[in-house]
Amino acid sequence: MKYSIGIDIGGTNTEIGLVDETGQILLKTKFHTFEYLTSEKYIIKLSDEISKFFETIPLQKIEGIGIGAPMANHFTGFIEDAHNLPWHNNINIVKLLKNNFNTPIVLSNDANAAAIGEMVYGNAKDLDNFIVITLGTGVGAGIVINKKILLGASGYAGEIGHTTAIIEGRQCNCGRKGCLETYCSANGIIETAKELIEKNNDSLLHGIQNLSTIDIYNAAIKGDKVSNEVFNITGKILGYQLAQATLITSPSHIFIFGGVANAKDLILNPIRNSFYNNLLNVFKSSVKIELSGLPQGNAAILGAASLVL
Repeated sequence: MKYSIGIDIGGTNTEIGLVDETGQILLKTKFHTFEYLTSEKYIIKLSDEISKFFETIPLQKIEGIGIGAPMANHFTGFIEDAHNLPWHNNINIVKLLKNNFNTPIVLSNDANAAAIGEMVYGNAKDLDNFIVITLGTGVGAGIVINKKILLGASGYAGEIGHTTAIIEGRQCNCGRKGCLETYCSANGIIETAKELIEKNNDSLLHGIQNLSTIDIYNAAIKGDKVSNEVFNITGKILGYQLAQATLITSPSHIFIFGGVANAKDLILNPIRNSFYNNLLNVFKSSVKIELSGLPQGNAAILGAASLVL
């Protein structure tokens, strides 16, 4: 049996799992990413957590460590300018971890890791061309063309989350305005809800402190008009952008992945409606939009682990 360690570095939590070649997660743990505000402290914490796994499986039985992270460069081993992470310096995370662990270490953008995970463990096992869209703290995309992940010259190809959705729209943490991420990430959805609540005091969302996407979902399934409109607006914007991406990449499938995808038809239906209404006719019968086939709660770890296996 082969084993790997998968690490998902997210804007909220860092999750680590010990995975076997069948996709079973034998052990997992997590910690809050933002509790470690410098890269030095973060690497010490991460290394300590990884070391605990070797108490169960000896180092020689581990095929390697796979890491998915925002703004991660597969070619250089660096995480660069990741505005959803707490530190502001660029860090060569592969080099720093190799100082502590004598095993292969593979780094990839978190959305690329999700796409490879979909190909190894999910619904894309028999597919050659597909896109995985990750909806969470940010919006990412992993694009697979002819069974190869699209990296481009710089390693940063596929940043659909930073394509412009609304010209001169909301300010994005990346420094640009109107990025898709500012409308379709968890934070973007909450911002849309707040804007609508100001115009409608009758919403079930009115008066909720520390509003979350779960609050919006719960209100939507109870029939709250504002909450349902939030999903409609989000899906309309995302579907339009995916129609543009399809013109360039021609996927057979687009998979929606991440916490926001838990809303299922509430988000899928408006995405599909907008997508097909804005898609060039020659593509309309050849592209499907579906939920990710990776298991909820473990998907990001499996995606990272698949980078090795």
